[in-house]
Amino acid sequence: MYLQKPLMRKLLFGSAIAACFAVSSTSFLYAAKTCNPQDFGAKGDGKSKDTVALQSAIDACAAQGGGTVRFTAGTYVSAPLVLKSNVTMRLDKGAKLLGSPDHGDYPPVTMFHLPDLQPLLSAANASNIAIEGEGTIDGNGESWWYEVRAVKDKGVLGNHPRPKLIYFDHCKNVRVEGVTIQNSPMWQLVPYYTDGMVIRNVRILAPQHSPNTDAIDPFSSSNIVIDRVYSDVGDDNIAIKSGPINSPGPDDPSRNITITDCTFMHGHGLSIGSELSGGAQNIHAERIHFEGTDQGIRVKANRDRGNDVGNFVFRDITMKDVKTAILISEYYPNVLPPENEAPQPVGRLTPHFHDIVIENVTATGSKTAGVIIGLPESPVKNVVLNNIKISAEEGLTISNAEVTGKDVVVTPQKGDAITKLAGAKVDLR
Repeated sequence: MYLQKPLMRKLLFGSAIAACFAVSSTSFLYAAKTCNPQDFGAKGDGKSKDTVALQSAIDACAAQGGGTVRFTAGTYVSAPLVLKSNVTMRLDKGAKLLGSPDHGDYPPVTMFHLPDLQPLLSAANASNIAIEGEGTIDGNGESWWYEVRAVKDKGVLGNHPRPKLIYFDHCKNVRVEGVTIQNSPMWQLVPYYTDGMVIRNVRILAPQHSPNTDAIDPFSSSNIVIDRVYSDVGDDNIAIKSGPINSPGPDDPSRNITITDCTFMHGHGLSIGSELSGGAQNIHAERIHFEGTDQGIRVKANRDRGNDVGNFVFRDITMKDVKTAILISEYYPNVLPPENEAPQPVGRLTPHFHDIVIENVTATGSKTAGVIIGLPESPVKNVVLNNIKISAEEGLTISNAEVTGKDVVVTPQKGDAITKLAGAKVDLR
């Protein structure tokens, strides 16, 4: 049953407050003891591999009940490291953790139920972990990008594995704050089945054409706060996911996620999807600036990767030179439906998009104002647009969707402001 709009907003607000409280109330008092990697033999000279020394410092802090592994200024080259409960990794200004350039240093592992390679930093079934400071974590990804570009069928998961940069697997109470994260071989910061995480005052960077360098990918994770993040990458600035394509299930949803006061430059925008076999609910994004991204607001799935997807609020959004300002489609990787498509049977993976509020949005210089496209057997329900001003080369297209709202001004250079295709129910004033 779909929620009425006032109730939906009340629930979203309550969920956002609860999520913030759950993750920000963690005191991280365990970080009192300091473990210095130099005491374990780390050189930080940008040439020597410091893997053993760094892991020894982490293990020593964990063995004593917790503490801080402090990276002073220098460049620490390392193969993958495993973080432990009650340990903070602090990178001082001028400190860099640099991924080993040797591909053989990343052992094979299974992630997302598929063959993969061990991330540079990871933790599994751990709690009370922090990464903080003014330093940099650099995945040294260029050689990986070159390698995958040479493969015709690049794939994303499993076909041609590349290590992710930072990966939290079934963790609780995690904080990443202040650092710069950059140049991952693939996805950069991934909470996987993680509950309670704050990502704040972080810069996440990769060249514009680096493949699959998503900045933040919460996957089947809950109670996540993403605040004051600057992202300039080669793929999704944020991609909220749950459950793989053609998943047999069960899959946990991603829910109770707040995204505030962020700036997204190059990249594919703020995405929910496309892998949503576990669903996604209660996502609130506010005060976001997009500039030069391919999309702005994007909700995407298909018949092979959907579930219950809704109760979203996007508010106080500005966009400049974004190719498609608003993209909501149940046909990913396509956008528009085939002509005269008949409804298909509804199954476990049929996407059900509903209760999406988008308000106070200004976009200039777009190629397409937007699309809101549902399946004939599963129309998009209850999209509310309020105070929307978009200037673009082409207007807004709606199909198999219920859209209401007021103060919506779409100014296209050509064609109609709003194009209604089959199944469009539109009441905009």
